[in-house]
Amino acid sequence: MVVDDSVVIRGMISRWLDALPDMQVVARCRDGQDAVNTISRVAVDVVILDIEMPVMDGLTALPQLLAAAPKTKILMASTLTRRNASISIKALTLGATDYVPKPEATKDGHASAEFQQELVDKIRAVASKRKPASAAPRRVFAAERTSIAEGRRPLASLTSPVAPALVFQKASTVVPRVLAVGSSTGGPKALFDFFGKVSPALDKIPTVITQHMPPTFTAILAEHISSCSNRTCVEGADGMKLEAGKIYVSPGGKHMLFDKNGTEIVIRLDDGAPVNFCKPAVDPMLDSLLGHYGPAVLVCILTGMGHDGRDGSKRVQQQGGTILAQDEATSVVWGMPGAVAQAGICHKVLPLVELPDTASRLIKGGRA
Repeated sequence: MVVDDSVVIRGMISRWLDALPDMQVVARCRDGQDAVNTISRVAVDVVILDIEMPVMDGLTALPQLLAAAPKTKILMASTLTRRNASISIKALTLGATDYVPKPEATKDGHASAEFQQELVDKIRAVASKRKPASAAPRRVFAAERTSIAEGRRPLASLTSPVAPALVFQKASTVVPRVLAVGSSTGGPKALFDFFGKVSPALDKIPTVITQHMPPTFTAILAEHISSCSNRTCVEGADGMKLEAGKIYVSPGGKHMLFDKNGTEIVIRLDDGAPVNFCKPAVDPMLDSLLGHYGPAVLVCILTGMGHDGRDGSKRVQQQGGTILAQDEATSVVWGMPGAVAQAGICHKVLPLVELPDTASRLIKGGRA
C-alpha cells in the first residue's frame, strides 16, 4: 500500500514496484484516513506511509493501521527536514518498522536511483519477516548478488537450504573499556530498548554507535537515546573527547574514527568513500577503535541489512575482543547480526531483551 497525498509520487512509486516480479501495489491512498479505511479490506504486507498529508497525517494514521493489521510492516517516508526526522523516529517508537528518507526532488516526480534502490531493498527486507519460518530457508551471507540500480547496493542476503550451526567464542579476558554498537534497518527501536536497560552499566566506559542513517536523523536519534538511557548521548563531532558514561552517535554522511590526543581518545570524522555501501559504516569505526583499545573492545551488532560490522568484528575477535549479536527471531532484518553470527566470532547470539544483561555483566567484569 502506497499512502501519499501527491498523485505524482503515488504513481511514481507504484510504477517502480509494479515493474518488479516479486511485488504488487494493491492499494494507493491519498491520506491517512483513506489508508485506515482501506487496510481492513485489502491484504497488505508493507505500507509506505507519508508523514505530511491533509485529513489525517502519517503519525496519526500509524497506530490505527497497526490496530487494524498488526502484522503489517510500515515504512515511514519523509523528506530530510529536522521536523520530519523527529516524527519518523517517534513513529519507530510507536510501532513503525523503519523509515525511508525522500529526496526533495520527489515533489516534482523525480527521484534518485539511490532512493529507489533503498525503498526496494527495505521493502524486500521487512516483508521477509511476514513469511512463515517454514516457507523461507535460513540465510547465508558468504555471497551477495547485486539488485536493481546497476549494482549500487546489494540485497540484504541470499538464501540457502542449509542452516549452518553457529560457533561461539569465549569472552575476552580483558574487561571492556569501550562499547561499540552497530545497527541499520530496525535499529532505532532496538537501540532504544537496548540502552534503556544497559544504561546503568555504562558509567565507567564510553559508548560509540554507528546506525545507518542520513544527516539530520542521527542528531535526532542521539536525543532519543539520551532520553531513554537517562545519560548524555550526542552526535559525534571532530575533536570531541571520548568520556566515560557518555554515548556518541556517528553523524550521518561521515565515518566516525578515533585518534589519540595526549592521553585522551578523540573523535575524527572521515568524509571518505562509503564502506559496505554505507556512510557512516560500522567496520571503519571498529577498526579505528581496535588500534586504541585492542582486546578491551566489546561489540554489539543489532538488526540491520547487509553485512556491515562483520569484517571489523572479525578483527576485534582475532585480537581478543568480545562480540555479541541480536538473534534472528527478534531482528527486523537478520543481515548484520546474522553475518557476524554465522562467521563464528560471537560470544553469544541473543534475543534483544537478553542482550543488555549480558553486555552489563561483561562490562562489570563477569565472564561466566
